[in-house]
Amino acid sequence: MRTNLDFSPLFRSSIGFERMLNALEAASRAETVDNWPPYDIVKAGEDDYRIAMAVAGFSRDELAITQEQNMLIVAGQKTNGEDVQYLHRGIAARFQRRFELADHVKVVDAGLVDGLLTIALKREIPEEMKPRQIGIETGQAMPKARPKEIEAGKHAA
Repeated sequence: MRTNLDFSPLFRSSIGFERMLNALEAASRAETVDNWPPYDIVKAGEDDYRIAMAVAGFSRDELAITQEQNMLIVAGQKTNGEDVQYLHRGIAARFQRRFELADHVKVVDAGLVDGLLTIALKREIPEEMKPRQIGIETGQAMPKARPKEIEAGKHAA
């Protein structure tokens, strides 16, 4: 049973959270169950993540990994090398899986071994956004700020 949540009060009372609220709203609207290819998301460290996706039957040349801003797109497209008439086709010939990435998460590398595609991700927060320690001086008190004086304009005679 799915209940639709109304995020409009949050949109009205928050600033700068639009992307997160849009993601929550989109997730609440998702109706289709897309379960292929199966995948795992693993937190490998404080800022390291790994996606492992079972893509049996796809070669490295038939897979594409694209990062667009905060979206990771993994797609597979089988090449039609043979002229075959299928009586039943149950093995997927193409797929596309999307992952929403947080700010500053980048793809480090990817590998394909025995039908398992592994994508390594790392969150790299820029140095200017990291917390920094501020030193406290001891001794003399800080000089008081003097108010700025406005120079009187010259009057025309």
